This record gives sequence, C-alpha cells and structure tokens, in this order.
Amino acid sequence: MTPEALRQLQAPFKQKYGDDPTSALLTLRATGNLEIDRVACRLRDAPQPFVSGLHPAAGGDGTFVCAAEMMLESLVGCAGVTLSAVATAMSLPVQGGTITAEGDIDFRGTLGVDRSTPIGFIAIRLLFDLDTTATPAQIEKLISLTERYCVVAQTLKTPPTFTARPV
Repeated sequence: MTPEALRQLQAPFKQKYGDDPTSALLTLRATGNLEIDRVACRLRDAPQPFVSGLHPAAGGDGTFVCAAEMMLESLVGCAGVTLSAVATAMSLPVQGGTITAEGDIDFRGTLGVDRSTPIGFIAIRLLFDLDTTATPAQIEKLISLTERYCVVAQTLKTPPTFTARPV
C-alpha cells in the first residue's frame, strides 16, 4: 500500500472522529462458551473459532491454545499492523520481517502455590527483526511510533479500568 492510499483509506475516519469525537468510542467484544468438562473455553467471535485451555505448565496437554500466549499473539498482531501502517505513512523501505513477543510468567502464582508470586506476566519484551534498508535512526523512530500507536501495547503499559461481574 502506498502512503497516499493509506491516507485516503483513513481520511474519512479521521474526519468523522475529528468532527464527532463521540463516534470514535466503540466497544469491542470477545465472547467464549465455557467447556467446563474439558477445562476450556471456545472463542466463538474469531473468524476461525478456537478453544483456549490450560497451558502445559499448568496441567494442560497442549491441545488447546493458551490464553496468555494469545495475549502475546494479540500484541504481535497489533504491533505488526501498526508497524506496517507507520512504515507506509513514513515511506520507509520495510520489505518484511518478524515481530516476537516474549513474556515471563511464574506459574506458581496462577496455580496458587505461592500467594506472594504475581499472577500474570512479570515482564514482556517486543522484539523486531526487520527486513529493511532504513537507517538505524529511522528504525528506532518506526519502533517508537509503533509502540505509541499499538492499542495492545498501550493497554499493557497503561492498564484500563477493569471490572468482572455477572451479566
């Protein structure tokens, strides 16, 4: 995609949201059906439904997708789309590459082995291996802007208000 095509694609949305800021506030949703007998949850809103279950380090047999790994995949997906858009807008020569998210978890927390152990990721690293002739300064700026505009990265860096309640 060219920078002009990207600008043309996004222009109506930028105009609409600038004119009517409330129209930019959307509620995104994911829904899953519990499969208690398998200690799993079938995610049904995905284009290809899949089942999330226990990670092998928490007793799973590896046949289900781990939700924590899905979170890392969401980060990679969001960063990849964002990086592609930013590179296009900046006219940077990025031919491809790989983005990897690594996250450290101490499973003693989620399994309740040690109440003082944090539950969830204690560190996340987002690594970029880009096929590009861009200068190191351009790559640094590209990654900085990718981090700045990536919804998932910003949500992890500045957690939103969170509630859990019955419907």
